[in-house]
Amino acid sequence: QLQLVESGGGLVQAGGSLRLSCAASGFTLDYYDIGWFRQAPGLEREGVSFISRDGGSTDFADSVKGRFFISRDNAENTVLLQMNNLKREDTGIYYCAATVRTVRRSWTLDSRQYDYWGRGTQVTVSS
Repeated sequence: QLQLVESGGGLVQAGGSLRLSCAASGFTLDYYDIGWFRQAPGLEREGVSFISRDGGSTDFADSVKGRFFISRDNAENTVLLQMNNLKREDTGIYYCAATVRTVRRSWTLDSRQYDYWGRGTQVTVSS
């Protein structure tokens, strides 16, 4: 049974911060590249951030650069997404996803590269 579980979402005022966690069960997360994605109602799923299996490479969508930071703790089988200076546009359901493939740098935020998905956690930013 391969499972990813996101946590840490909630309601926050603009300018505030949240930290999301992606925890794996049924497999060892350090064998997988990890991506974070988000989806607002009626819109296409959007890639947010990426971290390679060894933590050596990261990527961010232009809209979150300088505000969001990604890290992983393979000993705890978790990946974290620190979100700072949140904006209303950041509202959506956030998903983590995993792939056993080594993702090319130009495809790190492409959802088609990922095989395993969590059920998502809601982030709502108010003004």
